[in-house]
Amino acid sequence: MSQFLPAAILDQIKLADASWRPTLLTGLDAVSKVDPAYLPALAKDAYLPSGGRLFAAFAQPLDAVRYVLIGEGPYPRPESATGVCFMDGAVGSLWSDKGLSKQVNRATSLRNFMKMLLVADGQLKPEATSGDAMTAIAIKARAIGSPLIQTLSELQANLTKHGFLLLNASLAYRSHMPPIKDAKAWQPFLQVVLDALADRADPVKESPPTLVLWGKVAGLLSELPANVRFPKAISEHPYNLSFIASPIMQALFGPMRLLQR
Repeated sequence: MSQFLPAAILDQIKLADASWRPTLLTGLDAVSKVDPAYLPALAKDAYLPSGGRLFAAFAQPLDAVRYVLIGEGPYPRPESATGVCFMDGAVGSLWSDKGLSKQVNRATSLRNFMKMLLVADGQLKPEATSGDAMTAIAIKARAIGSPLIQTLSELQANLTKHGFLLLNASLAYRSHMPPIKDAKAWQPFLQVVLDALADRADPVKESPPTLVLWGKVAGLLSELPANVRFPKAISEHPYNLSFIASPIMQALFGPMRLLQR
């Protein structure tokens, strides 16, 4: 059926690693079988991410995936939506002279994720993650020869090195469409992707990748049959301040030392 899929959608698969391309085609076919009108309508519509980045998350080779961090959907701003879950394209530098950069502080979830990493790394205490404590961290981070990463792209690179597939449950966002409708339309695609990851794992030598689920995404995934095939790390969404002290997230991310160069 892929030959009947919109060329404007198919052309974007070229941004994905070659190991993913057959799976992506199968996933798109699955979407079309459930709703033949969805992808043709999307191709003619204005949606995010723009710039051909619908499948940008799949630059991570299939065999390299160890964790799947699943977000709800693309950011609703053109400058922020990159096609990669949680990576806000509007954020450059991570630090300012007083703590986290203005760009990071505006991105509430990213701000709390950064603070959780600093707590997990022993650089902050969970009861003191602002004010003078953050100023001291920023001075260290911005010093010449600092061991800490400086930009969001470096954080993304570290996540990639640890085997993260940074995927949204809905690959597209449209301002005039309730996000839950797009998310529902992409569920057959997500099922195919998850099955491919589970099938790839050697049942004797390794388990499937760990699904990292924040907030409502856990509910979205519970509707998919493939959901039961994976180990999971589940917490509240990082939009919540309580995420900073999440023991589950600290245990998962702490050993990775993602803020280190």
